[in-house]
Amino acid sequence: MNQQKSLAESILMAIQSVVGEGPAVLHEPSFKGNEWQYVKECLDSTFVSSVGKYVDRFESEIADFTGAGYAVAVVNGTAALHVALLLAGVQKGDEVLVPALTFVATANAVTYCGATPHFVDSEALAFGIDADKLRTYLQTHTEQRNGQCINRSSECVIRAIVPMHTFGHPVDIDALLSLARDFNLVLVEDAAESLGSTYQNKHTGTFGAMGILSFNGNKVITTGGGGAILTNDANIARKAKHLTTTAKVPDSWEFVHDQVGYNYRMPNLNAALGCAQLEELSSLLKAKRDLFDSYDKAFSQIDGISLVAEPANCCSNYWLQTLRLDDDKASSRDAILEVTNNAGVMTRPAWRLLNRLSPFKDCPQMDLTTSELLTRCLINIPSSANLVTKST
Repeated sequence: MNQQKSLAESILMAIQSVVGEGPAVLHEPSFKGNEWQYVKECLDSTFVSSVGKYVDRFESEIADFTGAGYAVAVVNGTAALHVALLLAGVQKGDEVLVPALTFVATANAVTYCGATPHFVDSEALAFGIDADKLRTYLQTHTEQRNGQCINRSSECVIRAIVPMHTFGHPVDIDALLSLARDFNLVLVEDAAESLGSTYQNKHTGTFGAMGILSFNGNKVITTGGGGAILTNDANIARKAKHLTTTAKVPDSWEFVHDQVGYNYRMPNLNAALGCAQLEELSSLLKAKRDLFDSYDKAFSQIDGISLVAEPANCCSNYWLQTLRLDDDKASSRDAILEVTNNAGVMTRPAWRLLNRLSPFKDCPQMDLTTSELLTRCLINIPSSANLVTKST
């Protein structure tokens, strides 16, 4: 116990050497640009809901920044993933491969479609889906029938796979795209955490049939709430915009809706905030890399831990700075969380694995040994871009 407390206190001192001794939250937004001006212009125009110039501008600028052909702005990342899965053909009774190590919204979006999450393991480097392990699992547990991937145990169609770029670090997307092709799966990227991250110089969220982003208050940029669907397919983009606008058929005055749609469009008021945030994005991303460098120096002298760095051939946005405890130090995790939080330094463990949550305990799953280990040894530490000013 004394060794655990000693490690915890060393980690606290290292964090405070970077961020100072005052309270430090996990991640907060930074408003240093035109946020007040654009929001006021939006209010003055009275176009505060889902129609307005800022929604169109925000979609255009997100598409330009990510390199996607199209971006459709919606109310949050979960709504974006829900609609993306629907457009990927996911339907009631299907299964969708998702990592057990992810935020609950990934699995929730699957269930909104009437489908079932099928939990898969992560790899130890960047914490994304382990493509090699999953390939072996699918070879053993599935078969191809009429161009569909069938779970031999449940007899359900496994329709799609949803890789998630954990804490902003890109997954090995090439390996997962190859797997998706070989097993007839639609790949939809959960890039909610990875705005500004690239894999071999291409932005995350632009590799699969669709990708999604989140602009929640704790993300690199925020629209308050908010999300976006990314795609290079004009037809998918048109359908996404239609479906998220209550499936309303354009008409000068009649209310005609040609299918069950969703009231998911991003309000103009939120988009105004987002446009101002996008103007600051490059400086925010630089600040977060500078913060990583400061933490890297601070933790370099502490044995038993490492600061998680971006994978090779990738550029991470370092959304959440993350400590990894060595396997023999994993028992110190809770002591570290207690000491840091009691000192006003907000730290958090990785998510509880989704297969361990009551709504999903009966869902199919593969061996999750690596995910089980990761959830015991990962700790997120204060990661706000504005902390870099305290570290310099």
